[in-house]
Amino acid sequence: MDDRIMSASPSRQGSHTGLCALRLGIAALVLAPALAVAAPEPAPTPSFETCRTDLIAWAAAHDVPQAVALAQLGGLEPDPEVLAATRNQGEFVRPIWDYLEASVTPARIEAGQRKLAELATPLAAIEAKYGVDRYTLVAFWGVESSYGTVLDNLAVVKPVVRSLATLSCGDPTRAAYWRDELTAALQILARGEAPLDRMPNGLTGSWAGAMGHTQFMPTVYQQHAVDFDGDGKRDIWTSATDALASTASYLLAHSWRAGEGWGYEVVLPEGFDAALADETTSRSLAAWRDLGVKPARDRAISDAAAQATLILPTGIRGPAFLLRPNFSVILRYNTALAYALTVAHLSDRLRGDPGFSRDWPRGDRPLSGDERRDLQSRLTERGYAIGVDGKIGPKTRAALRAYQGSVGLPADGYADAALLERIRAAP
Repeated sequence: MDDRIMSASPSRQGSHTGLCALRLGIAALVLAPALAVAAPEPAPTPSFETCRTDLIAWAAAHDVPQAVALAQLGGLEPDPEVLAATRNQGEFVRPIWDYLEASVTPARIEAGQRKLAELATPLAAIEAKYGVDRYTLVAFWGVESSYGTVLDNLAVVKPVVRSLATLSCGDPTRAAYWRDELTAALQILARGEAPLDRMPNGLTGSWAGAMGHTQFMPTVYQQHAVDFDGDGKRDIWTSATDALASTASYLLAHSWRAGEGWGYEVVLPEGFDAALADETTSRSLAAWRDLGVKPARDRAISDAAAQATLILPTGIRGPAFLLRPNFSVILRYNTALAYALTVAHLSDRLRGDPGFSRDWPRGDRPLSGDERRDLQSRLTERGYAIGVDGKIGPKTRAALRAYQGSVGLPADGYADAALLERIRAAP
């Protein structure tokens, strides 16, 4: 349970299942520059007591017994740490190499390989039914909850109902989303689906309400959780088998392609046009090869007609990756590029593959939150409709590529301190 524990992090809003509302693939989030339109002011936030009363009435009208709604919400107080967490999502605010290296550690790789051995039989059955490989599933498990080790860590987990009620009442930009997740959590409790007899701390999860070994939001649990161990319960909280199968169920429902990987690291030729790595343009592997793009490690390319997109997460000076369609499915779990690349890379390391061949540009000074917002504001003033949230996502990278190209810089979409200073200095 890092700072999302499978979040639902609104990166998954912005992201997740951690599977939150805006679980869109990388291509869908890249918009062409357009004149910025001022967003309407959010409605004033009601007092928590008034909002809590409204939530009880809403839940009671949506398949939650009033006694359950009152027992769970009556007298509840908001959690100030939850609202603070919405402004500090690590997959958006940390340098990508820090995020990767904090998640893909030797200890996590070793622990994941032990889990692969311990659960070899159920993982084989899950692969056979859903077509999702075991290494990807265990990678999600490792990133989301450190293979379940954080689920009982009271310094990390939070009561799901309190977190979702806090967000429903304190985050007006996504209030309806949080309300629906809260309602789903109450329905889960009312139906006795959570094994509270084996969960002494009650229904707990991430600050954003994501639950279980692979961190499902309540609505995602309702839609995609499965009983794979045959005990009659869809138990993602205490059954790793059910959680892994449920994750496979989710991925398959979002078009996971059996037998295909997520992509791989590549080496670019000297003088490569960085603008070709625009996150949206697919080309065949043969076409990328003709442009001089080669796998960083020796690998056979069995289907030269297969489509892939090229990304440069830290610009032309850092590692480059060709992404296959399954990478977009990983992004449906959490739309932060750092998160998806972490899951993908951990899955490779669990297979026994080596680390990346090219170093990250560690000498670059990462932008602070205020600097990221300043950068977005200045791009917005120049006509790029990207929003100002302090998160460098696909829309911001698309705007950066357009700006860089307009001033004769390599259009790699990478935001660093030098680029910000240049934009500040421009008339």
